[in-house]
Amino acid sequence: QSGMAMLERGGNAFDAAVAAGFTLQVVEPHLNGPGGEVPILLHAAGSGETLAIAGQGPAPQAASIPYYRDLGLDLVPGTGQLAACVPGAVDGWLTLLERYGTLPLADVLAPAIEYAGHGYPLLPRVSDAINTVAELFTEHWPTSAAVYLPGGSVPPAGSRLANPVLAGVYERLVAAAKKAGRAAGIAAARDAFYRGWVAEIIGKFSEQAFHDVTGAPQRGLLTADDLASWHAVVEEPASYDYHNYR
Repeated sequence: QSGMAMLERGGNAFDAAVAAGFTLQVVEPHLNGPGGEVPILLHAAGSGETLAIAGQGPAPQAASIPYYRDLGLDLVPGTGQLAACVPGAVDGWLTLLERYGTLPLADVLAPAIEYAGHGYPLLPRVSDAINTVAELFTEHWPTSAAVYLPGGSVPPAGSRLANPVLAGVYERLVAAAKKAGRAAGIAAARDAFYRGWVAEIIGKFSEQAFHDVTGAPQRGLLTADDLASWHAVVEEPASYDYHNYR
């Protein structure tokens, strides 16, 4: 519905995809988020181009095999600070919007801001996912508990859940974008996230140690410099010709 709203505003399929992608970061937090990634395969009907946008951030510069082995690990943990890579989803979607969309950032982020700020009906699978990590959130991850355990309990399926902090992040990105024209505004929002206040907050948070699956508190390796040095790449996709098909 969020994507369809962009088409009804006169936007194109890429505007719709970006609006849907950011909305999913709010309403399906067990699968999506601004800290995640987005590999995009696109076809532009006007130019006939088929391209890939690699919205997949790398591991932090400080992450190394010896570092993890010194912690007694033979596998990178699946959750917690040690698992964090450079968040690629935001830049991936913004790159798609900047190059192939037509609407301003304020329009495509409007549904996500609305749902995050005022709440959305919780999917059963989200409620189930929160239930599986409720003890971890309560005992060790207080900022996660503040969002996903309102009142200290697991929200039931169908109840309204909001994420006002995330809404505030999106609103500040829109505010940065409104200071310039469409393309320059999207670039300004990207800079705010990857080279500005969002990157600084992520870097400072990463310096704190939190309990994870290793059984001990671990600080993260992700820094503001890691975010500043990365950008989503637009490239030719890998392809294969089979008879008359590519």
